[in-house]
Amino acid sequence: MKIMKFGGTSVGKPERMHQVSQLITKDAESKIVVLSALSGTTNALVDISNSLAGSDRLAAKQKIDALEAHYRNFVTDLVKQDANRAKANAIVSEHFEFLNIILRISFSEALNKDILAQGELMSTKLFSVYLEELGIDHLLLPALEFMSVDANEEPNFPSIRAKLTALLAEHTDKKIFITQGYICRNVRGEVDNLKRGGSDYTASLVAAAINASVCEIWTDIDGMHNNDPRIVNKTVAIEQLSFDEAAELAYFGAKILHPTCIWPAQQENVPVKLLNTMQPEAAGTVITKEAGSVGVKAVAAKDGIIAIKIKSSRMLLAYGFLRKVFEVFEKYRTSIDMITTSEVAVSVTIDNDTSLAEIIKELEPFGTVEVEKDQSIVSIVGNEIAKTEDVLMKLFDAIREIPVTMVSYGGSPHNISLLVPKEFRTKTLQLLNSGLFGL
Repeated sequence: MKIMKFGGTSVGKPERMHQVSQLITKDAESKIVVLSALSGTTNALVDISNSLAGSDRLAAKQKIDALEAHYRNFVTDLVKQDANRAKANAIVSEHFEFLNIILRISFSEALNKDILAQGELMSTKLFSVYLEELGIDHLLLPALEFMSVDANEEPNFPSIRAKLTALLAEHTDKKIFITQGYICRNVRGEVDNLKRGGSDYTASLVAAAINASVCEIWTDIDGMHNNDPRIVNKTVAIEQLSFDEAAELAYFGAKILHPTCIWPAQQENVPVKLLNTMQPEAAGTVITKEAGSVGVKAVAAKDGIIAIKIKSSRMLLAYGFLRKVFEVFEKYRTSIDMITTSEVAVSVTIDNDTSLAEIIKELEPFGTVEVEKDQSIVSIVGNEIAKTEDVLMKLFDAIREIPVTMVSYGGSPHNISLLVPKEFRTKTLQLLNSGLFGL
């Protein structure tokens, strides 16, 4: 059995959904199809929720009506038979009736999670109606019946595996299952979600839970590219990556794949394929245990980085100093991306400013604290690049005109990371594309 996950752009238009139906019936292998919400829906639901949180019910109502109109038009082009169109419109009515009812309910975080779940619930139900119209035998498998997170908001993998295996065992006559990405239940049994990019996470968790033959992630680009195709003109798709390389690229900014997606598949050694819904014949990128080749594979950039430097000639070399620094970040649940040290200073980067003021206040007793915002991490990723001949020479020769703030090298055999001011991010990527790839 394989997993096929389709993102918002892959199901965002009726004709795209039509195309997805062709892709999932192309072979006879059993499959679980994971769908995101239609493109733009989650953002619209976030806006509705924000309006409700701000007690602006008029604005929320206007946004609900606009989104409903979009779905009514979608249904008109999705299905053709009157009976199926009525069934699809009834689904839309059901979910928008809920959204209109919440206009009269006090806003809460639990209600917010219910609001955000509507997109995936509608996309899967509408797709199911379309498959019925085509006569394609399938089963709608609600994610809320098996996908869950624990008290730490981490996937409860033993429970997911047990519940999903049991559900599949009840329907051995079915070859195609449709389920929702992103949504789950929390430890209290309430509707919750796996955060942004959660549909990738769902697909990988499901793949690991059933030991799938492959986890296919279908998007609107033909695999992982060697650089950001949105801002660099000449990029090429990468044929093969190791799990470690893909994880580095996803964490440090490659948008095609969510960082959380790699870990579950890696644990069960399930290959991940990145494929293009609009160009299904393209080879895409395969991610496996083996890297396939040695050397630089790709460059990625992550924005919104904050650099924090603690200077203290009195304390840096003292026993336990670094532990005390890290405990401050742990206290505020703020992860560190990069770290460098010298005899008198330690510099770290973070990508979350939620507790920045509190962190700085607790670091100040250790020494002078300097903060630089609006930074970008540019990561050069590849198999064993730390041992690749001339890679450092080519790297720094290519970016000699860029003011590099920090360098992280040696922590991973697959990654060299640079910190640069955000305004130099694009130029850095372009220079590296030429200097490292000759493009």
